[in-house]
Amino acid sequence: MFPALETHLKQTIPDPYEDFMYRHLQYYGYFKAQRGSLPNSATHQHVRKNNPQYLLHGSLGGKDDLIPDTLQKEKLLWPTSLSSAVHRQIEAINRDSHMLSLPHLRSRQLLYDELDEVNPRLREPQELFSILSTKRPLLAPRWPIECEVIKESIHHIEWAPPQPEYFYQPKGNEKVPEIVGEKKGTVVYQLDSVPTEGSYFTSSRVGGKQGIIKELAVTLQGPEDNTLLFESRFESGNLQKAVRVDTYEYELTLRTDLYTNRHTQWFYFRVQNTRKDATYRFTIVNLLKPKSLYTVGMKPLLYSQMDANTRNIGWRREGNEIKYYKNNMDDGQQPFYCLTWTIQFPYDQDTCFFAHFYPYTYTDLQCYLLSVANNPIQSQFCKLQTLCRSLAGNTVYLLTITNPSQTPQEAAAKKAVVLSARVHPGESNGSWVMKGFLDFILSNSPDAQLLRDIFVFKVLPMLNPDGVIVGNYRCSLAGRDLNRHYKTILKESFPCIWYTRNMIKRLLEEREVLLYCDFHGHSRKNNTFLYGCNNNNRKYWLHERVFPLMLSKNAPDKFSFHSCNFKVQKCKEGTGRVVMWRMGILNSYTMESTFGGSTLGSKRDTHFTIEDLKSLGYHVCDTLLDFCDPDQTKFTQCLAELKELLRQEIHKKFHELGQDVDLEESWSDISLSDIESSTSGSDSSLSDGLPVHLANIADELTQKKKMFKKKKKKSLQTRKQRNEQYQKKNLMWKLKLTEDTSEFASTLQKHPAFFKNSESSSFLPMRNENPRLNETNLNRRDKDTSLDPSMATLILPKNKGRMQTNLNRRDKDTSLDPSMATLILPKNKGRMQVLHLIYCI
Repeated sequence: MFPALETHLKQTIPDPYEDFMYRHLQYYGYFKAQRGSLPNSATHQHVRKNNPQYLLHGSLGGKDDLIPDTLQKEKLLWPTSLSSAVHRQIEAINRDSHMLSLPHLRSRQLLYDELDEVNPRLREPQELFSILSTKRPLLAPRWPIECEVIKESIHHIEWAPPQPEYFYQPKGNEKVPEIVGEKKGTVVYQLDSVPTEGSYFTSSRVGGKQGIIKELAVTLQGPEDNTLLFESRFESGNLQKAVRVDTYEYELTLRTDLYTNRHTQWFYFRVQNTRKDATYRFTIVNLLKPKSLYTVGMKPLLYSQMDANTRNIGWRREGNEIKYYKNNMDDGQQPFYCLTWTIQFPYDQDTCFFAHFYPYTYTDLQCYLLSVANNPIQSQFCKLQTLCRSLAGNTVYLLTITNPSQTPQEAAAKKAVVLSARVHPGESNGSWVMKGFLDFILSNSPDAQLLRDIFVFKVLPMLNPDGVIVGNYRCSLAGRDLNRHYKTILKESFPCIWYTRNMIKRLLEEREVLLYCDFHGHSRKNNTFLYGCNNNNRKYWLHERVFPLMLSKNAPDKFSFHSCNFKVQKCKEGTGRVVMWRMGILNSYTMESTFGGSTLGSKRDTHFTIEDLKSLGYHVCDTLLDFCDPDQTKFTQCLAELKELLRQEIHKKFHELGQDVDLEESWSDISLSDIESSTSGSDSSLSDGLPVHLANIADELTQKKKMFKKKKKKSLQTRKQRNEQYQKKNLMWKLKLTEDTSEFASTLQKHPAFFKNSESSSFLPMRNENPRLNETNLNRRDKDTSLDPSMATLILPKNKGRMQTNLNRRDKDTSLDPSMATLILPKNKGRMQVLHLIYCI
């Protein structure tokens, strides 16, 4: 008929099987190509990627797909001389293609080559742990949908001041401003909607809240208007409100952690429209801690954009008339505290930032990790992985750092070290210590290479990215302190720490974890120190204190061993330090680095700089080498020094109590937890518990877990079955007793001297094995134990009543030689225990 037309139809109209598979794959999201976009299809032979009918489509940070305007394409390509039947088929195809090109039906599994012809191919499956491709831009941070975010990119340079920055010396005449609030002042900046307690996180998106970003700062009336313009809607910023109470005086209110009404400590905000010669006063009015390092000389941080651009000067400590005091406007529920300071800006019309401590954002971390991924040398021994996604969908990064091993045996012999930071988002000191550690361990230093040869490092540089992004001080978007929930069973609500704990569990099954350390910041003490856990095993007595003591010797001007504490409090049972210790990691620590500075050595009374914090990361590596040195001289010396320090501490405690004690022999039996005071962390408050919307879920999961663990016993159906089971158990017991009797008889024949002079025997040789067993207890137990004159029987006192009943019942069914000594043990019948107990008779 029309051979050309028949051939053309065969090329364009698929057979039934191909049509079925096409629809099947499209339905399940595995394929999104139009029929005409299939390979070898005539419909795409003349369609170019620069065709204006193709629309750009894709997600932020990803490679854009080209989506054709199907109807226009078909009009261009198909001849007009086809029959009506063919046209109907074509229209059906066009309808299907148009429907499947809609955003809610379209799949992202298909990619297009950047060639003249569009050759669709399936997207490669995402690797389980791979992240940070050098071919893709960084993933933008995801914010809760309630948060407004400005489009500007905030970046600060790293800089170390050439001279030490000394603490502020109070003069005693610092002004204490009276808080007047909005009634007498003018609000110049205020966030409209901030999620507080009672609400909870629902969803997130890149860029936060949709719609136009409002201009929150006041509008300047002209060049003479000297009102400061405030802003904090950027990564880690958290200013809630600014009130102008005088020409150069402002009252500031910090935003609480999202979905809570607490935790105001961290601050980070921007001011513009500055005046050089004026003295400004800022007063933060809603701080919650009664004690602060601002009372002992700590200064706020200032960053000038003009200084950074023209003189390469970064963050520096500034401020005068610094005062920390109680707010006079108590709301009746919880007392507030104020921080006030004065400052003179270095330039007119400058953009400046204030911060509680050197900021380190999620984007800063991503840029650093991207540089590692792009480094051809570092990427060989540092594998970047995704541990999990946070509540908002941000990536929680995991780094595995070790040199490749020559053999599987060599790889398996390596011990592991686990380091983490920023579980508390406002403690940016942890990120700077972590950066110093990574800079060194990824370097070509011989010590770094040696550490990579003998260890596998698992590094979690930012455990709470959501909190860091939104500017929280302590909590995640669940509104809770993650460092109180390491025992959680709510994987979906606390994914970061749930996956961390399980990663370490798996790691412990593979190899020994020598050290776990979580980097934190401290707002009440100066210097750096560690919190650990007292070891109850006398074999490793005081060993958990060796690493902190060595670290204090390697960094004597920054690290204070006397500030370390090893007491395990009940309120800290959910912390990473305690949970990992209970999982079997002996050296499990929290490293606390001050927001202030040092009171030690050459750095006495000076603030910590970024370089000081980064050097602490190096000192952790240096101390690891000392701690694992095959020559145990340093270890032994530190252990001896620790024993002497502890002896002195015990003497001091007893002297304070007005008691004298002889510590020649028994001093090591004193509980170390009774000696040490409670730890005072960044915030020693108890866990707030679970939010209301999570409490029911947790209860349900707990009940399911208990039901799963509960063993179901089969009930006996008849009396005959119950009698048979009883007779079987009775027979097994008689056989067991006969075996024990024979064993004891042979033991007595081999050791007849155990009954000689038993009354005058001393228990001193057994004191170390059972220090609680003394002659008084033994005599008391003898009075409570009835013995047959023809039978020496010892019944353990804990189960005395139950065992005596069992003995009476069993004696009816068992014939015993009256000359035989019988010992009944509820659990153990080991030879050494038998000999010891017979000896005690």
